[in-house]
Amino acid sequence: MKSNKKKLSSEESKALLAILKTRFEKNKARHKGIEWVNVQLKLEANAEKLRALYEMENTGGEPDVVGYDKKTGEYLIYDCSPESPKGRRSICYDHEALEARKEHKPENSAIEMAADMGIDILTEEQYRNLQQLGSFDTKTSSWVKTPPDIRKLGGAVFCDRRYNTVFLYHNGAESYYAARGFRGSIRI
Repeated sequence: MKSNKKKLSSEESKALLAILKTRFEKNKARHKGIEWVNVQLKLEANAEKLRALYEMENTGGEPDVVGYDKKTGEYLIYDCSPESPKGRRSICYDHEALEARKEHKPENSAIEMAADMGIDILTEEQYRNLQQLGSFDTKTSSWVKTPPDIRKLGGAVFCDRRYNTVFLYHNGAESYYAARGFRGSIRI
């Protein structure tokens, strides 16, 4: 899935901002003390980040503000869909894993897809922080950023939530499943 890197039209921008504002107001517990108007001003000033959010939304991620970094002055936005985003499932971990498959190759990989969208794949720590805001991936799982030592040995890691507990698992990086995708983040 190569993203269309052109700037959003004013209609697309307005529609996306309306969706994001509605979600923001509906889920205030995710971003206590943060005002939408401040987030919107930053988004309107950054067409590249707005495009990334558009891609997150179009693939089923339901992006929302989950925090504010006081050191950098950036808002943190994660995929907050209840399950791993539908438009990003059935993919292996990275390009190397995709190329290693001899048959039944998936269409893409999590790392390539995230880069094409202009987002970062969540780390395990970010994934666990997200789970403090609700119950996510109770029926699906999501690839998370894999430590280089594990990846060098052919593995990759993913997380999910079962039995009211967040689990970290491993798999061969070339594996893919209909119920596994990935969650992304952006900073603005």
